[in-house]
Amino acid sequence: MFSLSNSVFTILRYIFFANSPHPTLYIPIRFIESRILDIAKQLSGLYTTPHMAFFSKRLGIDLGTANTLVFVPDKGIVLNEPSVVAVSEGGSRILAVGIEAKRMVGKTPDSIVAYKPMKDGVIADYKVTEAMLRYFINKALGRWNIWKPDVMISVPAGVTSTERRAVIEAALKAGAKNAYVVKEPILAAIGAGIPIHEPVGHMVIDVGGGTADVAVISLGGIVSSTSVKCAGNRIDYAITDYIKKTFNLAIGEKMAEDIKISIGSAIPLEEELVMTIKGRDFLTGLPRSAEIKTNEIVKAISKELREIIKAIKDVLQETPPELASDIIDKGIIMTGGSSLLRNFPELVFRRTGVKATLAKDALYCVANGTGVALEHLDTYKKSIIAKR
Repeated sequence: MFSLSNSVFTILRYIFFANSPHPTLYIPIRFIESRILDIAKQLSGLYTTPHMAFFSKRLGIDLGTANTLVFVPDKGIVLNEPSVVAVSEGGSRILAVGIEAKRMVGKTPDSIVAYKPMKDGVIADYKVTEAMLRYFINKALGRWNIWKPDVMISVPAGVTSTERRAVIEAALKAGAKNAYVVKEPILAAIGAGIPIHEPVGHMVIDVGGGTADVAVISLGGIVSSTSVKCAGNRIDYAITDYIKKTFNLAIGEKMAEDIKISIGSAIPLEEELVMTIKGRDFLTGLPRSAEIKTNEIVKAISKELREIIKAIKDVLQETPPELASDIIDKGIIMTGGSSLLRNFPELVFRRTGVKATLAKDALYCVANGTGVALEHLDTYKKSIIAKR
């Protein structure tokens, strides 16, 4: 800072004497311009030096269908809220976002609509997603923040260029200075601590709310991948449909999710868990409760799990032999909230013959991956599929 103030003083002195009648004191204007450029460079350096890092904010956002997580370097995950927005009828006014909006789902009057603006991992309602992103960015950075952040956002492996562009535009309009887009399997692998830059094959399965992404990664890039729109939300719908047909009982989204978390399993159990479900009777229209067991849920969600297993097999069939041998040695890493379903890794092992393990903090792997990638942008620049 001392050298910077000296430079400013020198420039002012030169400018002061530039029109002096004494020719010895005249300094060419080009030299002054070059000094101004030097000062500009020093000023720009303030944004990159570690001591002044607070000027340059960075955020990693796991923009999911069910939940959105925000990672701030040096702080970790500062925000984990549902990707739900409550709007007034006609969508003219945003009433609530995140946890507050999730509490309203299924309980709103005619004048309020609470819904998810993300569908199958991509933006379904652009304006509402933009408002949701603005809310999350402002909440993560704090009320008094005046600096626009650099933002890295995760997208499904099968995202199209149009869907990718929509995410970038929404982030920029929500207040980001720069927006980077990276595919979820890459970020999940980074967040799970996998050394993706090595010439070794690693298979990652990221099962979220809207999509299940399967990818084989080597040398910092995706060798083969697929993305299926069958994940947590579809499993919830399958449970709702099963209870409707078996028990003649209508249940809400939240009840279906609670059933999946409390007693759901990917394979049948000898000692079944039991849960009391509550809803509305289709025949009488009156409230009613019933009991449901784990193995009934296994039967209800088997079709959706088969679709995810098929996606895994398709990617394994496209994998080069050398990388396939690495995957047999290393196994499959599972990340994402829906991979926490009981015995899901065991089901993958039974159907593919390859050992599957649940990553540590599976729910947070993608968000943690965005944080690591942001801190080492030069190292992971090959992984960025879009930047603006």
